[in-house]
Amino acid sequence: MPKRTDIHKIMLIGSGPIVIGQACEFDYSGTQACKALKEEGYEIVLVNSNPATIMTDPEMADRTYIEPITAQVCEQIIACERPQALLPTLGGQTALNTAVELAESGVLERYGVELIGAKLEAIKKGEDRELFKQTMDEAGLEMPRGEFVHSLEEGLRLQTELGFPTILRPSFTMGGSGGGVAYNIEEFEQKLIHGLDLSPTDEVLIEESALGWKEFELEVMRDHNDNVVIICSIENFDPMGVHTGDSITVAPAQTLTDKEYQRMRDAAIDVIRAIGVDTGGSNIQFALHPDDGRMVVIEMNPRVSRSSALASKATGFPIAKIAAKLAVGYTLDEIPNDITRETPASFEPTIDYVVTKIPRFTFEKFQNTPDLLDTQMRSVGETMAIGRTFKESLQKGLRSLEVGRGGWGADGKDLDLEKLADKELREHLIAPNSQRLFYLKAAIQKGYTHDQIYQLTGIDPWFLDNLYQIWELEQRLAVEDVFADPALLRQAKEYGFSDQQLASLSKISEPEVRKRRLALGIEPVYKTVDTCAAEFEAHTPYHYSAYERENEASRSERKKIMVLGGGPNRIGQGIEFDYCCVHACFALKEDGFETIMVNSNPETVSTDYDTADKLYFEPLTVEDVLHIAKREKPDGVIVQFGGQTPLNLALELEKEGVPIIGTSPSSIDLAEDRELFGNLIRELGIKQPDNGMARSLEEAKKVAESIGYPVLVRPSYVLGGRAMMIVYDAASLETYMREAIDVSPERPILVDRYLEGAQEFDVDAVADGQDVVIGGIMQHIEHAGVHSGDSACSLPPYEISSEHLQQLREHTRDMARALKVIGLMNVQYAIHQGAVYVLEVNPRASRTVPFVSKAIGRPLAKIAARVMAGKSLKEQNFTEEVVPRHISVKEAVLPFIKFPGADSLLGPEMKSTGEVMGVGMEFGTAFLKAQMGAGSMLPAEGQIFISVNDRDKEAVLPLARRLQKAGFALMATQGTRDFLQRHGIETEMVRKVHEGRPHVEDAIRSRMVKLIINSPLDENSQYDDFVVRRAAIMNNIPYTTTLAGARAATAGIEALQGGNIGVRALQDYHSEM
Repeated sequence: MPKRTDIHKIMLIGSGPIVIGQACEFDYSGTQACKALKEEGYEIVLVNSNPATIMTDPEMADRTYIEPITAQVCEQIIACERPQALLPTLGGQTALNTAVELAESGVLERYGVELIGAKLEAIKKGEDRELFKQTMDEAGLEMPRGEFVHSLEEGLRLQTELGFPTILRPSFTMGGSGGGVAYNIEEFEQKLIHGLDLSPTDEVLIEESALGWKEFELEVMRDHNDNVVIICSIENFDPMGVHTGDSITVAPAQTLTDKEYQRMRDAAIDVIRAIGVDTGGSNIQFALHPDDGRMVVIEMNPRVSRSSALASKATGFPIAKIAAKLAVGYTLDEIPNDITRETPASFEPTIDYVVTKIPRFTFEKFQNTPDLLDTQMRSVGETMAIGRTFKESLQKGLRSLEVGRGGWGADGKDLDLEKLADKELREHLIAPNSQRLFYLKAAIQKGYTHDQIYQLTGIDPWFLDNLYQIWELEQRLAVEDVFADPALLRQAKEYGFSDQQLASLSKISEPEVRKRRLALGIEPVYKTVDTCAAEFEAHTPYHYSAYERENEASRSERKKIMVLGGGPNRIGQGIEFDYCCVHACFALKEDGFETIMVNSNPETVSTDYDTADKLYFEPLTVEDVLHIAKREKPDGVIVQFGGQTPLNLALELEKEGVPIIGTSPSSIDLAEDRELFGNLIRELGIKQPDNGMARSLEEAKKVAESIGYPVLVRPSYVLGGRAMMIVYDAASLETYMREAIDVSPERPILVDRYLEGAQEFDVDAVADGQDVVIGGIMQHIEHAGVHSGDSACSLPPYEISSEHLQQLREHTRDMARALKVIGLMNVQYAIHQGAVYVLEVNPRASRTVPFVSKAIGRPLAKIAARVMAGKSLKEQNFTEEVVPRHISVKEAVLPFIKFPGADSLLGPEMKSTGEVMGVGMEFGTAFLKAQMGAGSMLPAEGQIFISVNDRDKEAVLPLARRLQKAGFALMATQGTRDFLQRHGIETEMVRKVHEGRPHVEDAIRSRMVKLIINSPLDENSQYDDFVVRRAAIMNNIPYTTTLAGARAATAGIEALQGGNIGVRALQDYHSEM
């Protein structure tokens, strides 16, 4: 059946900010859907609050609403735009939940909007665990025994029948939020109360444990003619008990017998039919008992999911694009496969290689949170590697992770076996954790038998066999001269051993390994991902390396630019850098260059098969990039857009003759070198906070004493404020140096005077060697001391003198010229006691580029990419700063709810996973929308709790008056209450936690408090402050730990009380500039 002609305008709901459990895979799927539907001639209306996405670029949809994703806001957009259809299956859990609310509240019926992609009944059957279980029972498909409960009493009654361990799964949450495993009654009560609280339907599934069973996923698509295809099978390396997003996963499934696979395939088809998904894709999860083969259905997502992105990149099959076309009436056999151009989408993909996905964790960012994995997802990103065998793809994946490892050990960084006690080793094998793979290696080295490891971990013997084989070859490589035996060297490379590992084992340098290996003629060839195991010709060059004989990558004679991506997402280096890489590909393609993308992140738009002319799915290491550069001979390589990852390779690539374009690596190095940069800005007459460098504790103490405490300390050459801290005395400095000095061993520790209470600003600019144009000036809402990635910010600034504004512009231009910047540059400033100080200069893309681009209506990354390729700013007609009339506010989204024990107090180390944007004509409206987008609902009425330190008491007075005038009742701890009362502000007193009950935590947990203003107090109150902040997070109550944040929240509340906040398309804002 051809596409539907009765609909003309389709509304898509995005997934909002990047959070743990819902990341940039939905930008990839949403972008693909927008392109597919526009290609078919439909008008697209998009709502998404995330400015760092490609899908919110104004060219992607006809009408782009960067607005909070709530049912109320979506209703306003529907009323304005009058779409005939709503497609919610490409925006993750957020979009599905919003669509269900719109349908059930009658909004869709009232405006005549049809749900496409999945009918309401199918969404509810797939998402409502009770309906899903009922449907599976009716279809004769087995699930783990269990029932749904809606109260603690019901749960306790059921638990006695099921026994321990017990699995808890709240309904309608994402990333396993609120779920977990309970091993005793205390854990069970705690997890059940939390799960009921998080579930929007107050419903938790309690079921028998399938811990230790093998876990599988099938990616399935179905059309309205009941054609069903299995796109990909995925097997979890870890047994049941670890969220699939936190497990290493392998495609295709490796350990199923043909009979087991056929049973699972049949069951998946039965599931998708029973649920009723008939115009799109679904991800279906199964558990298989390792002893008796009993198979149970765990869950299904009636939408494009995280695993869909992985399956798409693993097979080359564009799941989101096909899902979008099915939603508008096509059938699978009517849609051509873009890669082969001969087969239809009903032709199931076949792959003749192995794909391994490895999650990326950042537990080091969240002190007091144990490094333990369970059914609640905690990884912040992932990397994917393709190899001819599991061994090769595993080792490639590990060196792609950006954790400094060359592969599965053998890189000089293995665990110290002499210091590793047997008790510690066993604990790390039994309890899944982010380092378990390396503890597995230690167990093999210590002589644990195959069966012992299997009994402790439950990891399938097939995977353990492969690990033993890697280790056995490593033993040979450590004692034999690998360069005297080309066959052994080739075998090492076939097993995925990197030059870094071979250098460590051979005790020579990595460049020397490369030189000797190339002299023996051992280098990789490139194979093609083609969906059909080479049965048909592939028309989209999507490659991976292998140490085989036949090369499938061909080189053209066109002018080429290679873009190096950012690798896996992590806190400090997220989707914003991928956005810049994608824009570089788009711009340079438009200008006639052949673009080549190198990246290892399966979630992103940069690794979509049609973003660049060629895609190399490879680790971002000197070894891997040099091989690609040697084969492709690019005319230029861009390293400044992918964050710290490609920058760390820049100097060595340049030394090897790779033509890096844009700002030179030496200029980037100069900006990072404290002494050289200090000399440069002194010559320019620009102020910098007093600072110094230290390579030892004694040096650090001397520098700190000469500057004066408090000081800001951090390692050099890190992103995201890694291990950055404000230190108030010598004892704290000693603790810091002892714990953090090894974060960047070859680099010194940087020590800066901390400008307490300073206002911070970010400036983005583009330079072409002649001209420097300011992209945007942002004012941080939080004062100095909070990492710029975690602070909300406003563009244009809302509180700065014209004299200071002019100074920021002049300093930025002077530094861009002095550093010979060609491309993007970001500068962070502080204004303290009337003086402007430069805090940091980054002559590269920054995480603010997408936000600024959306705010001003100019694509800065595209402009910068063209500059790097030789087109001046004048030629591009970008010669003046654009200052919009509207206000844009960026707000950070923080993951504390996923990390029990972590303190939510913001500081100089970045902790946010994503961001949202609010746009309005006044600051209050823009800030309110940003808070709504981040899921922090400011109250319009109720009681506000205030507890501030003595420094902040005077400044809190006007805010307390404004809030009282707005109709709020105030509650405060004694010191703050007495101060407010003395100034005529009626305030109720509440006890601190250590003063007896009922106390402030009770008030928060009872939902008596609607907003918390809590600036950190003295040391005696630190525990109280922590408990208050933690209770706010667990009960989803908005809170702020700074007065600057409280002022912004007050402006937002006043805007909320003012009435309709309105919605407006980005295209309308841009047309007025």
